Amino acid sequence: MKKLVVLSGAGMSAESGVSTFRDSNGLWQNHRIEEVASPIAWQNNPGMVLEFYNQRRKQLFEVEPNAGHLALVKLEEKYDVQIVTQNVDDLHERAGSTNVLHLHGELKKVRSTIDSSLVYTLDHWELKWGDKCEKGSQLRPHIVWFGEGVPLIGIATEIISEADFVLVIGTSMVVYPAAGLIGYAPESSLKYYIDPKAFPVSGISNLTVIKEKAGDGVPRLVDELLVDV
Repeated sequence: MKKLVVLSGAGMSAESGVSTFRDSNGLWQNHRIEEVASPIAWQNNPGMVLEFYNQRRKQLFEVEPNAGHLALVKLEEKYDVQIVTQNVDDLHERAGSTNVLHLHGELKKVRSTIDSSLVYTLDHWELKWGDKCEKGSQLRPHIVWFGEGVPLIGIATEIISEADFVLVIGTSMVVYPAAGLIGYAPESSLKYYIDPKAFPVSGISNLTVIKEKAGDGVPRLVDELLVDV
């Protein structure tokens, strides 16, 4: 079975109503995203950080997977599919995809501030100051913040290095380290870049650019890939 790797970004979930911040000058309530999503922000104003993620989490409980998410699930009928996403939402999983790697963490999960191995899944949207882990420390969002390392980048590199097909969806391909992943794909692999703001990318072999939204471009490409198997 051929290996197909999906690299998905904010544009993948935008059509579901998930805020991307890419089109709002990177601002949230007049704060730059770096000011509410970093270790320094957590140290200086944890209440603001909690509120930022609570609002995002609340929104996530109100949205649903879109046609792009649902189409990717069909590929598992004939391909070995692995999704590597920069998104912190769970829309891929809710659509039915079974192999999803979250590079930047998961919005519905929280973890201990003294033991990062203690990770919990929330069944509600609000994380409060005073919510603690079993060891008595404050819980924080299970998110890779600006200035923190990306623990799963090595695993993602291994995954894409074995890909026969690569689908890059809804990302500008300029945010590192995730943007560098496609460079690890074999030269012989067929690559597709789907985004309404997509532009030709130099130095990448066998790349087809599809300037469409995920909800339109992904279902169409999936149908083609299923016919060609």
